[in-house]
Amino acid sequence: MIRILVADDHAIVRGGLKQLLSGQSDFLVTGEANNGLEALKQIREQPFDVVLMDMSMPGRSGIELIKLVKAEKPKLAILVLSMHKEEQYAIRALKAGALGYLTKESAPDQLVAAIRKVASGGAFISSGVAERLALELGGNHDADPHTLLSDREYQIFRMIVLGMPIGVIAGELSLSAKTVSTHKTRILQKMRMASSAELIHYAIRHQLVESPSDS
Repeated sequence: MIRILVADDHAIVRGGLKQLLSGQSDFLVTGEANNGLEALKQIREQPFDVVLMDMSMPGRSGIELIKLVKAEKPKLAILVLSMHKEEQYAIRALKAGALGYLTKESAPDQLVAAIRKVASGGAFISSGVAERLALELGGNHDADPHTLLSDREYQIFRMIVLGMPIGVIAGELSLSAKTVSTHKTRILQKMRMASSAELIHYAIRHQLVESPSDS
């Protein structure tokens, strides 16, 4: 039996996932969480084989949550089910310790197959992600500039291109405005750009954020 923790901040999504997974004789949803702290609490209190988690939840989430889970439970399989396109987070999620990455547009049978795959210790990723991951780990000198950013820098980069002011970013991440400004300067230097406008155009061109036409 594969014991699953479903972590997503939307009750309707959790309910739909529980209903879908309960139809599999070898699946058992033994926990659910609506934020990162609740997910960590449950992981500490009971055994799971797979954590099925969203990338964007209140509090600790995303890459930070993956790293925290892997630090405490190195053998626990993490499968990300996200609204974000693969280009935006898949590589970073895998490098942080996740075994798979699916978008919420994926077919139900693909999700079922992915859970079984990661529960057995395998990885479940698309061929495109596998190729990009191989290039990055191989030290590809032609890698896109955004892949050179640290996880924190990438987090701030995304918030900048979404139009969030420095002060708001600082509040969201519990950092000082000066620290965020320093990160922004490093981001611009690493990506060889001069302004937030250039970062925004780059992000849209590389599908790192949804362009207006996607909404």
